[in-house]
Amino acid sequence: MTGLNLHPDRALATPVYLQLYQRFRSAIAEGRLRPGDRVPAVRALASELNLARGTVEAAYQLLIGEGYLQPRGPAGTVVAPQLATHAYAAVAPRSAPSAVVDPGRHDGLAPPPFQLGLPALDAFPRKLWNRLAGHRLRSITAAGLGYPPAQGDPALRAAIAAYLGISRGIACAPEQVFVTAGYRGALDLVCRSLQQQGDACWFEDPGYFHARDFLRGAGMRLVPVPVDEDGLRVADGLALAPDARFAVVTPSHQSPLGVSLSLARRLALLDWAGARGAWIVEDDYDSEYRYHGRPLPALKSIDREGRVLYTGTFSKVLFPGLRLAYLVVPPGEVERFRHTAEVFQQYCPALLQATVADFLVQGHFGRHLKKMRRLYAERRGHLVDALHATLGDRLRIDLRAGGIHLLARLPDGADDQALAASANARGLAVLPLSGWIQGDDARRGLLLGFTNIAGADEARRLCGRLRDALG
Repeated sequence: MTGLNLHPDRALATPVYLQLYQRFRSAIAEGRLRPGDRVPAVRALASELNLARGTVEAAYQLLIGEGYLQPRGPAGTVVAPQLATHAYAAVAPRSAPSAVVDPGRHDGLAPPPFQLGLPALDAFPRKLWNRLAGHRLRSITAAGLGYPPAQGDPALRAAIAAYLGISRGIACAPEQVFVTAGYRGALDLVCRSLQQQGDACWFEDPGYFHARDFLRGAGMRLVPVPVDEDGLRVADGLALAPDARFAVVTPSHQSPLGVSLSLARRLALLDWAGARGAWIVEDDYDSEYRYHGRPLPALKSIDREGRVLYTGTFSKVLFPGLRLAYLVVPPGEVERFRHTAEVFQQYCPALLQATVADFLVQGHFGRHLKKMRRLYAERRGHLVDALHATLGDRLRIDLRAGGIHLLARLPDGADDQALAASANARGLAVLPLSGWIQGDDARRGLLLGFTNIAGADEARRLCGRLRDALG
């Protein structure tokens, strides 16, 4: 280890554990650490660098997970001997991995524990679904082999319009409904239809980072607007960018804090959009899952001037492999969006659209949601109980009325990214709250999905792994 400088630079914004990770990677790539070389023990290196053991452990676990280091029990940890057979020294180190685990990143295997954004895959009625899809396949006609309508299957659009009228209080015709390839497909349709160069967009802070990245890539100028217990702070948006042309919001269950947009702020947001001719994109991603009281009405249901573009998804209520979502546009914008859909067709698979339509029309969807609400309330309770029993007051649980994830609060300013990295190096899929924040918000926490935690025993076991990761 002679000549190897591992002392972190605390003036850098890069977390200390990632600095350690990068320096070990560079040393291995440049040949300063050779295959088989022993690296310092976690305790010894932490003492030498005056760091917490958990910080060094997080760096080591990342290196072990990528195959650069190899633990050998009492013999310590060494640079992986297998690297001797590769031209490792000639390869520049890759950029350090983000501590934010991508909840949309899947490998076709079982989801890792605490994965966000997934329904209970074990509870989906696969036999029923296969029967409905099989019937559609057996009854396909020659006409059904052609290109599907760019706006979506007519039967599915009619079923969605009927469902929204009953469950979300949205009065819309099937002609206003566009079926898209996931939520980002809906955002793409909005941007291609309405966005102009340099448009400003209010964006919740913290807010859904996949939407944030997509909109930035589409050329939107995002204006982070703080969120508090009453949701988006509309007055702050008016102060920061009164002339914005868009606002992207999650009013029923804010992503990721879980709060609901108050009625006063809903009305203020609609007043601003009406006065400015701005567009509000309402992402109603998991409003079906509410465990206390009835689901809140959609913002779109009180939109009298046609300024709300409403989006929903089947990823959270059925399964994400469908890649099906939908967008409801005001009547006066149907032709504009229809033209865009014809030019930039997403062509969601016709078989899947038809099967979802049958699932809705035949009443299976309503029964499935009722079953899932009961199941998720139970699984959420198991996780909350296990967190309290295992971690006590180290985490403060924000228990909201609905949703399919929990926010476990940490002290303001805590390094939630390092803690998430340590947990994820142990096979968990924990997201740090700070990864969803754009501004100076000091709130910190860990986001935990609970839908695929099968029972109380599994919840306790997983919380034990989380406790070990937090140190």
